[in-house]
Amino acid sequence: MTSASENPANTPANTTAHRYTPELAVSIEKSWQGYWKEHGTFHAPNPVGDLAPTDGDKELPTEKLNVQDMFPYPSGAGLHVGHPLGYIATDTFARFNRMLGKNVLHTLGYDAFGLPAEQYAIQTGTHPRSTTMENIENMRRQLGMLGLGHDDRRSVATTDPEFYRWTQWIFLQIYNSWFDPEKQKARPIAELIEELESGVRTTQDGQNYAELSDAAKRKAVDAFRLVYLSNSTVNWCPGLGTVLANEEVTADGRSERGNFPVFRRNLSQWMMRITEYSDRLLDDLEHLDWPEKVKSMQRNWIGRSRGAEVNFTAEGQTITVFTTRPDTLFGAEYVVLAPEHELVDALISPIPYDDDVDSRWTYGNDDPKEAVEAYRADIAAKSDLERQENKEKTGVFLGSYAVNPVNGKRVPIFIADYVLTGYGTGAIMAVPAHDTRDYEFATAFGLPITEVVKGGDVSKEAFTESGEAINSANEEGLDINGLGKKEAVAKTIDWLEDKGLGVEKVQYKLRDWLFARQRYWGEPFPVVYDADGQAYPLPESMLPIELPEVADYKPVSFDPDDASSSPQPPLAKAREWVEVELDLGDGPKTYFRDTNVMPQWAGSSWYQLRYVDPNNSDEFCNIENERYWTGPRPEEHGPNDPGGVDLYVGGVEHAVLHLLYARFWHKVLFDLGFVTSSEPYRRLYNQGYIQAFAYTDSRGVYVPAAEVEEKDGKFFFGGEEVNQEYGKMGKSLKNAVAPDEVAENFGADTLRVYEMAMGPLDTSRPWATKDVVGAQRFLQRLWRLVVNEQTGELAVSGDSLTKEDLKALHRTVAGVRDDYENLRLNTVVAKLIEYVNYLTKTYKTSAPRAAVEPAVQMVSPVAPHIAEEMWSRLGHEGTITYVPFPEFDEQYLKDDEIEVPVQINGKVKSRITVAADADQDTVLDAALADSKIAELTAGKEVFKKIYVPGRMVNLVVK
Repeated sequence: MTSASENPANTPANTTAHRYTPELAVSIEKSWQGYWKEHGTFHAPNPVGDLAPTDGDKELPTEKLNVQDMFPYPSGAGLHVGHPLGYIATDTFARFNRMLGKNVLHTLGYDAFGLPAEQYAIQTGTHPRSTTMENIENMRRQLGMLGLGHDDRRSVATTDPEFYRWTQWIFLQIYNSWFDPEKQKARPIAELIEELESGVRTTQDGQNYAELSDAAKRKAVDAFRLVYLSNSTVNWCPGLGTVLANEEVTADGRSERGNFPVFRRNLSQWMMRITEYSDRLLDDLEHLDWPEKVKSMQRNWIGRSRGAEVNFTAEGQTITVFTTRPDTLFGAEYVVLAPEHELVDALISPIPYDDDVDSRWTYGNDDPKEAVEAYRADIAAKSDLERQENKEKTGVFLGSYAVNPVNGKRVPIFIADYVLTGYGTGAIMAVPAHDTRDYEFATAFGLPITEVVKGGDVSKEAFTESGEAINSANEEGLDINGLGKKEAVAKTIDWLEDKGLGVEKVQYKLRDWLFARQRYWGEPFPVVYDADGQAYPLPESMLPIELPEVADYKPVSFDPDDASSSPQPPLAKAREWVEVELDLGDGPKTYFRDTNVMPQWAGSSWYQLRYVDPNNSDEFCNIENERYWTGPRPEEHGPNDPGGVDLYVGGVEHAVLHLLYARFWHKVLFDLGFVTSSEPYRRLYNQGYIQAFAYTDSRGVYVPAAEVEEKDGKFFFGGEEVNQEYGKMGKSLKNAVAPDEVAENFGADTLRVYEMAMGPLDTSRPWATKDVVGAQRFLQRLWRLVVNEQTGELAVSGDSLTKEDLKALHRTVAGVRDDYENLRLNTVVAKLIEYVNYLTKTYKTSAPRAAVEPAVQMVSPVAPHIAEEMWSRLGHEGTITYVPFPEFDEQYLKDDEIEVPVQINGKVKSRITVAADADQDTVLDAALADSKIAELTAGKEVFKKIYVPGRMVNLVVK
């Protein structure tokens, strides 16, 4: 590849002494980065506090922009050129908006707690704090070369004690809150206790609070808290030594981090009642400017459905099932419980299976209890998603029967892995004729299939559409035969409620958030326990609870396949830290700290608020600063504006992890009056990825892409032919390209322009180092419009602009402004290239200053260093950062004349130039008078004349 600094052929070396070479680019970039840092160029003032203007009388701009990138994890592997794609885009957008006169908040922090940082520390044998700080510094160095216009005063890291002090504080606010279903909002727990004490509200089990013992009162209040301890089924990952949230488990039942097997275990863990916010999280999506794909993912994850809870009796027990189709109850042929359902053990028959029980029902065992135990062991490693999507239906008959409430029919009870405790009641009534999964199960197990909805052929497949009810009547007053779905559902629910056999119900797929990890590297819980295991929240004055310095921070090692192992948190080894004497209001006592830590999602659930007020030691965020930067602005965004960050850019992979968790935390803070915005992120934009070629040898092992040579269309590494494939750039595929390497070889501005020009921001695009030179040549052409390469003197003239110049300029300004505003950054670059090419072609020596200066202004958001340098050389003082973006004049956007192609019998034969507002007759006359057309139509008859305004003339000639 020819270096961009080499001279073109036949060009004397001394004629390019002042050429824009990579060496000059790097020098310019370092110089202007130093200027920005020295002058605090990107410092955005707050309304109040330490970041407020020093001049108290100075008013902040009413127009502001809060633009944010998703919290990056500082990887030990460093950045590749794919990582800064979104950062360059947000920086470009932020710089453009500064030129529009807006006060712009843009910074970048580091999400440095959690499994990735700890796993890297374990692999390298160094303490997580050391590796984390080294990684942050390396990332700052790499990003610093790109000239990102961040307000570095606002940068935070989740590992800073002053940051996680407020993470712990927010945890306490959520812990000390409850959700009032009547008001549909969180309220302080103190208000709940007042209502319980006054008798306005009873406990969840209907008891009189005033008559309870102190211990029972604490238990009754804890049952309402938004944070609670639960002995429930969790995802246990021995390979990582910790439990995981559902969202951290892949579809094939393995950990998202590390790809280890995950097993279902019952453990006591902290949980957050995110489910209380299901309706608000779902309904408020309508007010967000987010990609529809992400909204759909959240809707599906929350999974709201309306139906009924129906009671089946069985062996003296009541099995409650949830169904969205109560109109199909007459077709229920069996009941299925989740293998973990609390009633399973009580419903297992104590006697062996009868001889007439189908052998397919027994899982190869004679005894029901042994069959259930064997089945549970076999499915322990399956994830919820894998269980739901598994086409091969398996299960075990419990040896007992339930009674269908609408017809009194005895139906067998099974357990099966396709039923989950996490959805509905953990039990289903199975209607094989009208549910695909039930149909597959019934077919595999030889169970009856009874049609109760007319419209399909249930001998071949389940009919799941709406239709007329059939075979659906009893002697107890329920007859829905002939009714459509809506009427049949309503009538069935009314009958069930009248008979006390069921109730109408809204159900959700969303489960409460498992909020604890058995690791070292995370935020400690601000909670202690007494000798009886009773939890006590610590007062705010004791925050932050800092991680102790420990010699052994590694989790207890387990065989990744050992499902019987149990978590042993590393912090349990720090006995001096765990056991502590505190006075919590009733004298000094011995307490025990929680040895779990918060999950890695804790800090990223609120960090956008700390960016707003990063140095505030009195509160996590002053509400006046929050109101200015993220408060609702109905005058700009409509009456339902929820507020939030104006633009949030990141990957779609966080749709149901970070984004859902952050919305939940933010809504609690909003309910409690700590923020004015009801959503954290008003507008979301998902950027694509940079991909690259990767290469594998004969063993299928990836080899370094940078060392692969191409010969005659084949690829070789170390003399051996290798296979080429295409995928996401990264360390694992050994095809990463470091941004600092590209910045050193071409200049950061060239890298910025190339990445923005590669394609639409929201799509993935291929990286090709050989193509970077194209972006460099564009900047060199722009540089030559300002600087004479031979002398270094200014190359611009004082000439006035011609009419064509004005057209080219104003059309470029109009197009570029619109593209910047709508993040069409690839077409920004395309339009600027076209304009620079126009000036280069039109003016061989000196282009007019009035045409060149706007080009420098327009390029400055995407290529800021070279723009600053050219602006300075053009004689301007200070930075170009706040110079107003060029305006355009509408008159130059319209053509006085247009060129119209003229067709004869559908084929273009000539082109004519006519006035833009010429009428049809004038255009047709001009077409017929054209010399080429006149010659071709001479002696012929023109049967038809067609004019498509502004586009073409077609003459039908014979």
